[in-house]
Amino acid sequence: MKILYYDCFSGISGDMNLGALVDLGVPGEYLIRELSKLQLDSEYEIKIRNDAKKGITGTKVDVILVNRDNSQHEGEHHHRHLKDIEAIINGSSLNDRVKKSSLDMFMKVAQAEAKVHGKSIYEVHFHEVGAIDSIIDMVGAAIALDYLNVDKIMASPVQVGGGFVKCAHGLIPVPAPATIEILNGIPIKSGIVPFETTTPTGAAILAASVEEFTDKMEFTVEKVGYGLGNRDLEIPNVLRVFLGKSEGSKGIEVQYILETNIDDMNPEFYSYIEERLFETGALDVYKTPIIMKKGRPAIKLSILVNQKKEKEVLDIIFRETTSIGIRKLKVEKIMLEREFSTVATKYGDVVIKSSYYDGELVKYKAEYEYCRRIARENNIPITKVYREVDKVMEKMFISINETL
Repeated sequence: MKILYYDCFSGISGDMNLGALVDLGVPGEYLIRELSKLQLDSEYEIKIRNDAKKGITGTKVDVILVNRDNSQHEGEHHHRHLKDIEAIINGSSLNDRVKKSSLDMFMKVAQAEAKVHGKSIYEVHFHEVGAIDSIIDMVGAAIALDYLNVDKIMASPVQVGGGFVKCAHGLIPVPAPATIEILNGIPIKSGIVPFETTTPTGAAILAASVEEFTDKMEFTVEKVGYGLGNRDLEIPNVLRVFLGKSEGSKGIEVQYILETNIDDMNPEFYSYIEERLFETGALDVYKTPIIMKKGRPAIKLSILVNQKKEKEVLDIIFRETTSIGIRKLKVEKIMLEREFSTVATKYGDVVIKSSYYDGELVKYKAEYEYCRRIARENNIPITKVYREVDKVMEKMFISINETL
């Protein structure tokens, strides 16, 4: 199992995160090329360089804003609403995984700002987070995480710093109200320096992406990356990230099954509810026909979910279904080591998910959405695409065996 671990001993900001992930191995050219799909190139430039903090070398990523006269300004802000940001992201040619991950991060900030200022999420002015640099930071984070394609993202408790920070509303305490709202339910540490070490952008990246917060690092470290911040502090102002691999070929993850029996809901609603549950982060959704007391036919709705997404799934069940109660079962999910790769077929590139047991490739599966798109574009049966993938994979296996 591939693991990405955030070591937030000096907090996290959007630019520190981009620097750390580039330092870890995400190509800077790839990041810039994918970000260009937002079609905001005229508003910013990205500069990537190697530097050091307190003797630790790493990568510094700066988003340089460009105004209409083409002069450059760092830190200049343009206020946007959530709908503006949704339109920019949804209107881009980024893949669906990156779009969803980016919007999840912005939703975390919108919900926090709305609560702090007593407004709805679509009324909130995003101030710092609505600035182009923060759009780039969060969408860039989604692009980089999608590129790394790890099985699990973990993080240490988050250092938030101390003292006061200046914002559009004046001086406010650290952690800023929006930051601590985003970090609600996440373990934090404070006071290591009298400055803000975790920004709302950095907090949102963690809140939307990390599955488990823990000090325990029970994996083999394969690579380390450092993202450099702007401040010169008593401690290194860097974000450290580890790319690791858990021992063995199987990963064990604690998850939960949420179940409810429903006998009084319009069956047409299930399709919509399933879509909402998957969009929210449910890992699996399935229905089982059952017979309840007094011979009433019913449906047992079961949802597999991790702890991070449990609250959002419960919200949908209680708001969208007729259920008035949920059973919660703790389960352990045992997973084979997985790897995603792209193979070239005569119809186009297809992403393949390969599964390994004790280091041996035991199965593979072509990703449905790629096969579906290719079948539509070429006006051919989808079965032809799958057969073509099988031919390519068989040739690949023969070539590997001959080499061995």
